[in-house]
Amino acid sequence: MTQLSLSFLLLSIFCITGMVQPALAQTSQSAGYIQAWCRTTRYPTLCIQSLSGSTDSKIQNPQQLAQAALSVSLYKAIYTKSYLMKVSRELKATKANDYRVVKDCLDQITDVVAQLTQSITELRRLGRQTEIADNVYWHISNVETWTSAAMTDASTCVDYFPGRRMSKLKATIRGKTLNVVQLTSNALALFNRYAQRYLARNANKP
Repeated sequence: MTQLSLSFLLLSIFCITGMVQPALAQTSQSAGYIQAWCRTTRYPTLCIQSLSGSTDSKIQNPQQLAQAALSVSLYKAIYTKSYLMKVSRELKATKANDYRVVKDCLDQITDVVAQLTQSITELRRLGRQTEIADNVYWHISNVETWTSAAMTDASTCVDYFPGRRMSKLKATIRGKTLNVVQLTSNALALFNRYAQRYLARNANKP
């Protein structure tokens, strides 16, 4: 290897290292931030797992954290809805006895998707506010109301499949919808904490 090639290689490694180290530091800092906030939720392990990974470097403040948590919950609700739609079509085609209860659960999860979508929209509007005003409380109330409603509807779906002795299909549906409930519970807790800090931070502004 020539001296020029060696110098170029060393320079390249130096430049890459210089770019990677800040990114790793930012990711590590964000991961610690997520863990600290997730400890205040009802399902901290799930909270950390669902928000860690590729989103780490993007979460730097409570508003981003709350939005990420709601987005994860929405994604899981959409995925569960798609699964229930598939199962519902199959059960309807075979005229199975479980069709009605699965269809009712599908209706509940469809509502959950709509409610979480509204929550995220309101949270983004809240993030654009520069001062405390009457509509700020309105946005906060809307997020809390729609997220709570989403959690209630998903819980209702879980209740459609009680007991320990269930078919594999019912157990799978219960597991998926319970996951939506838990993720939504975490998202609501993170949002409530963010809203409290938001109001406290802006309370003394003119």
